[in-house]
Amino acid sequence: MIRNGEVSPVEVTQAHLERIEALEPRLNSFITRLPERAMASAREAEREVRAGRYRGPLHGIPVGLKDLYHVKGVPNTAGSRIFHDFVPDADSEVAARFEAAGAVLMGKLSLDQFAAGIAGQHSPDYGVMHNPWNTDLVAGGSSGGSGSAVAAGQCVLAMGTDTGGSIRAPASLCGIVGLKPTYGRVSRRGITVFSWGLDHAGPMARTVEDIALAMNVLAGHDPKDPTSADVPAPDYTLALTGDIRGLRVGVPREYFQVPVDPLVERTVRAAIDRLAALGAEVSEVSWPMYLDTTDIGNTIHRCEAASLHWELTRDRGPEIHPTVRGMLEAGTFVSAPDYLLAQRARTAFTRQCLDLLSEVDLLAGPMEPVTAHRIGDTEVRVGDAVLGSSPALTQYTRPFNLTGFPAVTVPCGFGDGGMPIGLQLAGRPFDEETVLRAAHAYEQATEWHHRRPPI
Repeated sequence: MIRNGEVSPVEVTQAHLERIEALEPRLNSFITRLPERAMASAREAEREVRAGRYRGPLHGIPVGLKDLYHVKGVPNTAGSRIFHDFVPDADSEVAARFEAAGAVLMGKLSLDQFAAGIAGQHSPDYGVMHNPWNTDLVAGGSSGGSGSAVAAGQCVLAMGTDTGGSIRAPASLCGIVGLKPTYGRVSRRGITVFSWGLDHAGPMARTVEDIALAMNVLAGHDPKDPTSADVPAPDYTLALTGDIRGLRVGVPREYFQVPVDPLVERTVRAAIDRLAALGAEVSEVSWPMYLDTTDIGNTIHRCEAASLHWELTRDRGPEIHPTVRGMLEAGTFVSAPDYLLAQRARTAFTRQCLDLLSEVDLLAGPMEPVTAHRIGDTEVRVGDAVLGSSPALTQYTRPFNLTGFPAVTVPCGFGDGGMPIGLQLAGRPFDEETVLRAAHAYEQATEWHHRRPPI
């Protein structure tokens, strides 16, 4: 509509600013709002489009960045008042790519402190993030502001980061699509890091097609990022054919050997049955080391996070959320042999996953074992078990941070209280195309992505 002149970027941006103003008191999606900058960008986009200089599908589109992505001249807090006065003097690569595509930055989005959280509750300085389907419930974390902002229509696209599930968890709990691309596929230059070996940058949106459009802008080698992979990036929209006939989908039996809410299991199994009805070849597979991923992942990320933040923890510990501080301090007590053993186990696990993905094209299963829980709860009931919130919400996400392989969540139904449930699809490294093709085919065969939260 922008390209054809049916609607102006100014009108689109103004509508989203009004949405932000109306909902922010209840959602707390944003740490920093940028209305004047957004309107200036929208007016520039309008002038360019009218002059025939249309930059592509993101031109004039409202986006938000988790407050870890550096934007020149805009505070970057990382969710902590310790960094409240830090103003970057250069853009992150992601921010630069969005600006080059003509996107309109609406602001910096809320997160758990230092991105250390999975429920969106570790945010003492800027407040808890609320789920737009029920504001008494968590939005997920650590990219909770990104999840709530997209689900509630405060922006069209948002960026999250994912160390142990922090794109996929809030996307699933808020009923949207979230992609953790392959490690190295999207540049992390100019992003405040939590765990250098596990952090991923990726988009969140309301549809798989919007994710593909974002990836067309974001994916690609960044020679200034030492972790960036020099692998050609395709046109992801070409993968969205709707045809998944013959696609081999494996369902790890171990996914259902851990606690999972019975309604979530039934809903996800029904979604997998729909993939089969669309022509996919679905089979049960075994992934034994999946059951070890929590221990492996915790050892690695706690050590790396402690290494990055040890001076901060030492000098300004009382200003850090107690749970986050405990996590960082715990990392200093892990021995070097244990850290190296965890890295060796990670290598063995990654090889096992590669072997599994030589037999099937995708792995499918639940995104979360439960729907969103109440704000303030640190434990959740999962079927007959009671688990800590963090172990519960990362049990299906963490494996693909260890391997670095791409994984997406797509809405597949609703649980008790009308809260969203997500289906996770994961694939081979640098094969986001197949992951998105399957997610899109499922999405278009169902109606879940058309639902909007009651807020």
